[in-house]
Amino acid sequence: MAIKGSLKEASLPDVLQLLALGQKTGCLSIADRSNFGYIYFDKGRICYASIVNRRDRLGDILVKHGTISPDQLDAAIQLQFRERDRKLGEILVGMGVLTQEDLERYMRVQIEESVYYLFTWTQGTFNFEAEVRPEQQDFLVSISPESLLLEGARRVDEWSLIQKKIPSFDLIFLADKEHLAIGEGLTDTQERLLPLLDGSRDVNQVIEDSGLAEFEVGKAVYGLITAGFLRRAGRTASTAPQHVTDARVEEHRNLGVAFYKTGMLDEAAREFRRVAELRPGEASAPFYIGLVALKQARWRDAVDALRLAAEQGGARAAVFHNLAFAYEQLGRLEEAEALYAEAVQRARTDALVYLGWGIVALKRGDAASAAGRLDHAKELLGQTPPPTWFWARALTAACAREFELA
Repeated sequence: MAIKGSLKEASLPDVLQLLALGQKTGCLSIADRSNFGYIYFDKGRICYASIVNRRDRLGDILVKHGTISPDQLDAAIQLQFRERDRKLGEILVGMGVLTQEDLERYMRVQIEESVYYLFTWTQGTFNFEAEVRPEQQDFLVSISPESLLLEGARRVDEWSLIQKKIPSFDLIFLADKEHLAIGEGLTDTQERLLPLLDGSRDVNQVIEDSGLAEFEVGKAVYGLITAGFLRRAGRTASTAPQHVTDARVEEHRNLGVAFYKTGMLDEAAREFRRVAELRPGEASAPFYIGLVALKQARWRDAVDALRLAAEQGGARAAVFHNLAFAYEQLGRLEEAEALYAEAVQRARTDALVYLGWGIVALKRGDAASAAGRLDHAKELLGQTPPPTWFWARALTAACAREFELA
């Protein structure tokens, strides 16, 4: 059963305690405007957490603690660029600069930092889907939510103070060199940030360039402002036309996929419409908009979106498969038959395509074709077919007057 609500009505720590007490397993997704994060639970304990479009902090954490050098991190990132299927932690272990034990310890730190940052979100919504598990990760942890509440509460209190000095991350600060010349007692983090606080970067960019977590940067900048070492130099102009970059499109695409996977369909459609606005020829945007329409049983809207996806270069088996299903729901079986045939040409080993193709043949009254396609789907599955297959195969046998088989 899904659990939904507003963070204004129930704080994230309260939700975590509820899930822990109920020993729930599943995914808690949290959305705050254009930000999206998720926490996975296994029997009431946190096993993974991440924030969409947030820079992976593992490498930065390892460098900060002196476990690896900046040069070793750069070498690992270059290797990951060539071998995209490998995780950064796996590469560092393979290079011999990090032990598996250290990797697991710092992965836990990264997951805890993600949860702490989510604690600072006081607006937006949450949605818990039971029995949803994380995709394959380097390492899954087992953390009691209660163990994070005290530190989380402390950070929330500090964050409320930080926001009074830094109400928005689009603010730009400049170091006051005269005050710095007579100042002393700066922390290591403040010393590290000072060269970046040169009046050319907003706080968001300082976070990105420093590789530090939002809380660390916010706390350090707050201290520098309070001591009189920084002054506000402006803010990033939000009204100026923004250059459409690959990173910006990817950000909206990542958010859209994350919303879609957690069942937040309206939010997913919003993000993919934004991708379509920024990149009108992007085939993935209408494809996902079509998938959302299918989930919401808006068959005609799904047809329009998926046809556009096919026209824009998305002539993949998945596009034809879903488009065929939409036509099938509209009762346009001839068109569905042709589209399933197109999908089969592109995915000859996809059992679900053959299953759908068989059902369309059954609806068209072609029992012989339906039987052949359904039997081939069963061969491809190599395991017990889904209930839909048994339903379709029994009806096909009955139509062919094979009552014992039915």
